[in-house]
Amino acid sequence: MEAAVAPAVRGLRAGCQRLRYGAGSERKWSLQSKQTSFRFCSTGMTLDNINKPTIDRIIRVDHAGEYGANRIYAGQMAVLGRTTVGPVIQQMWDQEKDHLKKFNELMVTFRVRPTVLLPFWNVAGFALGAGTALLGKEGAMACTVAVEESISDHYNSQIRTLMEEDPEKYKELLQIIKKFRDDELEHHDVGLDHNAELAPAYSVLKTAIQIGCKAAIFLSERI
Repeated sequence: MEAAVAPAVRGLRAGCQRLRYGAGSERKWSLQSKQTSFRFCSTGMTLDNINKPTIDRIIRVDHAGEYGANRIYAGQMAVLGRTTVGPVIQQMWDQEKDHLKKFNELMVTFRVRPTVLLPFWNVAGFALGAGTALLGKEGAMACTVAVEESISDHYNSQIRTLMEEDPEKYKELLQIIKKFRDDELEHHDVGLDHNAELAPAYSVLKTAIQIGCKAAIFLSERI
């Protein structure tokens, strides 16, 4: 928990940071990574000329979402890590680690405080991941489908918001969110490819998880 929060509470890094994140993915078992760099000062985006409340909400909730996703995959790996599906889960988790690292950096850059609910998401995320994994690999993949679909939909909503605000000013932030959205959709498809729909009570399970995701998004944006 402390490792996830500490980078977000240190002071603003001086100057214009070069921001890197892992990018690129291939379907199913091969989720590869490469590096892409951004300089936010290339578009003149500063703390003085952004819509600070909007950016705060976006970065806070995205940090919380990626933190929760990491805990879900940690729970799944605790149960299924030594099974045949373990490498698939690990590769998706590795991408989520890259996402979380990036949002830790963005929280420092834009002076955004983390949600106070991180300790709860720590426990709830792990419990959700482990609990669905106990239903078997299909249950774990059903959880992945539900969560990643919710997150990608939310990223799409944020993309629309930033496009309406100023697509040129927020160009680099939009690129990051679009890239992470695509990664989540990739994970969603991996889940379907690994028989998520064969999980016990798939429709009920998916709906319940997505209701929880919507509640988590609502709360993490605000507190």
